Formats: sequence, structure tokens, C-alpha cells
Amino acid sequence: MNFLWPELLWLLAALPLLVAAYVLLLRRKKKLAIRYASLAIVKDALSAGSRWRRHVPPLLFLAALALLVAATARPTAVVTLPSQQQTIILAMDVSGSMRAKDVEPNRLVASQNAARAFIAGAPRHTRIGIVTFAGTASLVQAPTLNREDLLAAIDRFQLQRATATGSGIIVSLATLFPDGGFDVTEAIYGREFQRGAPLDAEPKKEKPEFKPVPPGSNDSMAIILLSDGQRTTGPDPIEAAQRAAERGVRIYTVGIGTVEGEVVGFEGWSFRARLDEETLKAVASITRAEYFYAGNAAELSKVFQTLNSKIVLQKKETEVTALFAAAAAVIALAAGALSMLWFNRIL
Repeated sequence: MNFLWPELLWLLAALPLLVAAYVLLLRRKKKLAIRYASLAIVKDALSAGSRWRRHVPPLLFLAALALLVAATARPTAVVTLPSQQQTIILAMDVSGSMRAKDVEPNRLVASQNAARAFIAGAPRHTRIGIVTFAGTASLVQAPTLNREDLLAAIDRFQLQRATATGSGIIVSLATLFPDGGFDVTEAIYGREFQRGAPLDAEPKKEKPEFKPVPPGSNDSMAIILLSDGQRTTGPDPIEAAQRAAERGVRIYTVGIGTVEGEVVGFEGWSFRARLDEETLKAVASITRAEYFYAGNAAELSKVFQTLNSKIVLQKKETEVTALFAAAAAVIALAAGALSMLWFNRIL
């Protein structure tokens, strides 16, 4: 547990003074009791139960004061709370290497099945969008609450050449921030494409003023990126991840396939598809998210179940001042009630 204003905890030093004052008050009462005609009468009046009960309300009141002092220091604790995620983008790799069968029945089908299960288990209020990337990237389903549209988009996945992981991240960010000034065309096709644009093309809009936020601080949106191979074209995924981090968006990365890879034949080409775990781990780390490895279909399903639980419930450092103040109020009321019940007075 931490405190936002720890310097106020010095007020706890006043509590021993209250204890000392209470002890002195008790001694004074004993001296006054000697004036009675018979001290035995006083002792008989005070039963064993009364002797310890008279100390309970003051002790409870002292505990309430300690909690109030702690509350003024604004305590914080890491607690598990329902997530506020409102929009999630599934960025799915559809490059030719996804036809590899080291993950049965093959990587593409396994990822489609896992994505379907993820969508089925996601909170109903969460909007989900789908971006696919291979040599380029495209938004195949805008964020929606309609689960049938999402499942239909997954069924339409088509394999293509190359792997542009960075493009998948940029298109995902452009979907989350439509007015964020992302030049998707340049990010996908490069600056040379822009140089060859026709003279009557619309001029670029000025990018809006942007102020970076702490990485991982955006609790309303996230990206889940699944890939099985190394980037072969498009923008650098590390630089794209940095742009996500500046907007507080977490990118959870999932690596699918065996580490040693597999030789895949696609449209007359033959190549070995190797998993680039280093880049996927770096993307997750930069954005304060996590990397998950799935070497088979069962592991992939488990990964998506884990991601669903992380989205539904998240651990977050939260100020718990209200809990301390409420506990202090309850204890103080209990002290007053017991004092009235036992001695017909408030403390």
C-alpha cells in the first residue's frame, strides 16, 4: 500500500498523546474515588465486566482516529476492478505463412477459432473491430457491438503475400483515433506512393496538436495483435508501437507457431516461416502490455481466454481513501453506541 500524501502520516504521532491523556484521566478518577466513605462499595459496584468494558469505547474511538489520519494521507492499493475497455481491435496476421500446419489444422484456422471464442466471451458492451495485415493492412470490420458481423468478417479472411506488422498497428491506431492525424496510405505504401499522387489530389490535412500520455494509461481501448512471422515490408513495428504508447494504448501480442518454424509453399514460393518473438515482446513491452506464445491450437485458445479475463478484470492502483474514511465512521459509531448502551453516555 502507498500514500499520495505520506507526510500527513506524522499526525499519527499525536495518538500516543491521547492515550497518555486517557491514562491520566483514569488515575484522577481513582484519586477522586478515595473520597467515598467506603472504597469497598466502589469496588463492589464495578464488576469485572465493567472494568474491561469501560475501556472498549475509547479504544475503538482511538482506532477510528488512526484510520481517519491514514485517510487524510490518501492511501492507494492495487485492486482488481472491472475493466473500462470500450473498444478492442483484433489485428490478425493473414500472410501466406499462416497456412503452416505446425498448429493444427493450420495457423489461420486455429487463429480464426480462437478469435471467435474471444468475441463470444467478451463483455457485451465492448466494441470490437478487426484489422488484417499481410503485405498491406486493412480494416475488415469497423468496431461494432454486432457479434454476427464480426464472425462474418473472420470467415472472410484471405491469405496474401508478405508481412507488414507495422502497417497492422498503424491501421488499428487510425481506427481507434480517426481524427488522430494518421496517414494510413503513407504508412502502408510508403512515401514514394505519395510522391506519385496526381496533382489534383486533395491536400493533406494538418495534423491535430497531440500531447503524449503515459504508456498504458488509456483504459478505454486496446489492441490484440496476432502474428506468426517476421516483418518483411511496411513500417517498423517498433516505431508504430511507440506511437501507440504515446496514446496510452496497450498492444497485447500473440505469437503463433513453433519457434523453429516450418517450410511453407505459397503461390509457387517456398520459404521458412519463423516466429519473431523478439519484436512481438518489444511491442508489448513498449506499450506496457504482455506477450503470449501459442505453440498449438490448445495454447492459443487458452491465450485468448486469458486476454478476455484481463479485459474484463484489470489490476490497477486505486485510491482507497473512501474505504478508510468509511471504516473510521463505522468504528466511531460503534464506539458511541456501546458507550450509550453500557454507560448511558457518549464516551
